[in-house]
Amino acid sequence: MDQLNQLIDQAKKDFASCSKLAELDHIKSKFLGKSGPITEAMKSLASLSPEEKPKKGAEINQVKKQIEVLLEARKQEISNLELNEKLEKEKIDVTLPSRSKMKGSLHPVMNTIDEISTIFHGIGFDVADGPEIEDDFHNFTALNIPESHPARAMHDTFYVNKEYVLRTHTSPVQIRYMENNTPPIQIISPGRVYRVDSDATHSPMFHQVEGLVINEDVNFTNLKGVVQSFLQSFFEDENLTIRFRPSYFPFTEPSAEIDMSWNDGWLEIGGCGMVHPNVLKHVNINPEMYQGFAFGLGVERLTMLKYGINDLRHFFNHDLRFLEQFK
Repeated sequence: MDQLNQLIDQAKKDFASCSKLAELDHIKSKFLGKSGPITEAMKSLASLSPEEKPKKGAEINQVKKQIEVLLEARKQEISNLELNEKLEKEKIDVTLPSRSKMKGSLHPVMNTIDEISTIFHGIGFDVADGPEIEDDFHNFTALNIPESHPARAMHDTFYVNKEYVLRTHTSPVQIRYMENNTPPIQIISPGRVYRVDSDATHSPMFHQVEGLVINEDVNFTNLKGVVQSFLQSFFEDENLTIRFRPSYFPFTEPSAEIDMSWNDGWLEIGGCGMVHPNVLKHVNINPEMYQGFAFGLGVERLTMLKYGINDLRHFFNHDLRFLEQFK
């Protein structure tokens, strides 16, 4: 415990030495990153006896929380200092005529993401975000996608170089979240993704929302209930139902395609499954203790269905006649 307490003193000293938010974010990883002492201490719990683990785990969590409090306090101090400096330097010439303002609105895709986030927040999900340029580990390897998988091919993926790609899905956000958080986990990860594809129903840049739940007792019934509840709320139809069709995804097992009832038939709306044990192992979550489910939905497809839009390219052509319909 003495060594852990020393971390608090060191963190306080290091945080105080930072004068910029960027510096503070860099120092943060020294204490709370995946290779930091807190994470290493959590890993060391595995070697303790069942009697020692709860006490030691509580001590580690207490130190982690104190460091997080110090971090947030220093972040607020720096933000206040930067704001005051900005206010002192900037001057407003009140004699200038006011500029006319054009009244705008959110893009329909952004409206959909906001609505999706609101619905999932109402049932206990947090919203997670991550980088759009990803490394091979987070975009492929950690998701149990082997080197021979077609998704890694140049005709499917935009490669920045041999090590980095434009993320092909928002699943890497889930990997990063699991690396830095312990179960129970309940998140969605909406955002832009990139694939080499372009026609009336596909775009090289589009949006996904993926969901992830990790806990000790999670099953397919929970998965189906969450997805159906969301779709009923989003489309404002209590009679909307869904069905699962067996499928394959490297990062889930078993896997399924999601179909929803639509216009007296069935329409494919996304994919889902139970999180593959190999994925949990990559983020140091014990698959013998925890299990989870994940699902992915296309934001543009949801928007097109809700508003009756028949061509994906309308979203990205910057035609004000189209966009003004959503003011």
